Amino acid sequence: MKAQLARLAAAVKVKRLRGGGERPLPAYETPGAAGMDLTAALDEPLELLPGQRALVPTGIAIALPGPHLVALIFARSGLASRHGISLANGVGVVDSDYRGEIKVALQNSGREPFVVRDGDRVAQLVVVPVVAVTWEETDELPPSERGEGGFGSTGVGR
Repeated sequence: MKAQLARLAAAVKVKRLRGGGERPLPAYETPGAAGMDLTAALDEPLELLPGQRALVPTGIAIALPGPHLVALIFARSGLASRHGISLANGVGVVDSDYRGEIKVALQNSGREPFVVRDGDRVAQLVVVPVVAVTWEETDELPPSERGEGGFGSTGVGR
């Protein structure tokens, strides 16, 4: 019998800013999903030309329950692989004390214009624990198997 790992759970307050109850809230689509789709909340379609960036509103604001959590915004792999649509900032960070509308910085790296419409799934939101570190300055770091080996030093991709 395989042991199942328990998922951490947290109640996150969410406020609808646009669209009333018509637009679904982010939700896990499968039991194993780590991310929830964020959808565009637009009054009219938004055309992203190749090389162009735009902030896409989602119509929601959230209140994470404390500084032990952060919401991270990731690109949707299908948009990236099929259309070259990615996040302009790589990964978006929604800090626990931010209360404004969540917006997604989309970028068109493709060769064709891409149109974002109201309700389109534009990104994924993943809520993860945060570890608060304190720096302990030292003149020596403990050894490791990898040492100072940098890019490509693990043999991956050779």
